[in-house]
Amino acid sequence: MTDSRSAFDVFIVGGGINGTGIARDAAGRGFSVGLCEMNDLASGTSSWSTKLIHGGLRYLEHYEFRLVREALMEREVLWAMAPHIIWPLRFVLPHQKAMRPKWLLRLGLFLYDHLGGRKRLPGTRVLDLRADPAGVPLRAGLDTAFEYSDCWVQDARLTVLNARDAADRGAEIMVRTQCLGLERTDGTWTIRLKDTATSQERTVLARLVVNAAGPWVDIFLRGPLGRADAHNVRLVQGSHIVVPRLFDHDKCYIFQNADQRIVFAIPFERDFTLIGTTDQEYIGDPGTARISPDEIDYLCRAASAYFVAPVTPDQVVWSYSGVRPLFDDHAGKAQDATRDYVLRADPGEGAPLLNIFGGKITTYRRLAEAMLEQIEARLGRRGGPWTRDTPLPGGDFWGSGFDALVDGLASAYPDLPRDLLWRLARAYGTAAWTILRESATVADLGRHFGADLYEAEVRHLMDREWARTAEDVLWRRSKLGLRLTADEAAALEDWMAHPQAPPDREEHTP
Repeated sequence: MTDSRSAFDVFIVGGGINGTGIARDAAGRGFSVGLCEMNDLASGTSSWSTKLIHGGLRYLEHYEFRLVREALMEREVLWAMAPHIIWPLRFVLPHQKAMRPKWLLRLGLFLYDHLGGRKRLPGTRVLDLRADPAGVPLRAGLDTAFEYSDCWVQDARLTVLNARDAADRGAEIMVRTQCLGLERTDGTWTIRLKDTATSQERTVLARLVVNAAGPWVDIFLRGPLGRADAHNVRLVQGSHIVVPRLFDHDKCYIFQNADQRIVFAIPFERDFTLIGTTDQEYIGDPGTARISPDEIDYLCRAASAYFVAPVTPDQVVWSYSGVRPLFDDHAGKAQDATRDYVLRADPGEGAPLLNIFGGKITTYRRLAEAMLEQIEARLGRRGGPWTRDTPLPGGDFWGSGFDALVDGLASAYPDLPRDLLWRLARAYGTAAWTILRESATVADLGRHFGADLYEAEVRHLMDREWARTAEDVLWRRSKLGLRLTADEAAALEDWMAHPQAPPDREEHTP
């Protein structure tokens, strides 16, 4: 064991969106911050969402007005912080006579438009599906729909960019590092850590620990902390399927089902449609959640009830499942459980332990601010909230717009494919310049791994974004796994395990 006793003000267990968001906020206020994640960043719940920055229209039915208001207010804040990985979407909600009445939908959407101080996102409008292009892919008999706004997010990239900004502000981000145990000693936490790749152990000290382990939050309390009776979250599995693109326009659909749940159908990665999600109780290791045949059938039936062309299981090109750690409010059904978050201090004496139960990706920044209020109450004030108006890495082009960023890249790199430049701008924003540097042709980008993935991008992901495996690159930092063959993915895995020395390349600045 290496006894490297680094000392932190705040140590965070969990590298999902809440953990990295807290690390960023705390580091920006001047706290010394450490964070450990036993796998890859966003390898749990934070990469398996429906990838929406939204208020949660259906949460209004459960009278969660505080949560909905906070989430609605965050939509435009997050969009301005990261306009490369967050952008507006329009959602089409067809009216079904046998489901929620029109007056109820109108009331809910009126609240949705006005509850959160909407400024830039367009409001609700009524569509005649018999004349509007949004009605073309839908079956006959659906005459009216309501169209409203929410936003899309590349969820895993949002998590990684929060970690990157935290590290740039002094935080130590330790991926593939497991917390083996914690012990309170003289008002300080002694924390045992293990590098899961090398099995090397180290010990660090911290004045305060944050348990942001997501669906493992109770497991962490029962294990390293010995709280055998810990039961604070209700694990709910949500699954999604991806099929070839079902419609030509860029709007999304939100479909009501007879079971009172809703299912989204969303344009995905330009050539596909994402359909989800399910809600079912989950028992077991959150890391082993997999979509079931029944869930696939459920999503196919839900979509087929609305589209002219049926959606069938044989069309599914990819699927994923994640486990949501919902605060256990003892609701009868999983779909009725609150999506709000609860921050709760451990009752033990001595060094503080603060736990996060529940939450949703849209409100992660506000959750971090609420957590910092509790941290500063215990460790002393270091500075007020600052993240609202500070862009994430690559997002410093809000005023000029995304199209101008792509045009600038195309002007600087006229011999590189525009589709490649567009994708790099979408993933990295202004950091695309750092990846491309003085690359006049695709040959200058180094080894080609398949699709439009080149060595220069992979090196950036390894050097700046903690990517260690092909899965990290193909399914979290990007979704290029949809486009690479199994042999190409295996070749990328082998190269990442034994990368050659990079060539000397100068950095290009706009």
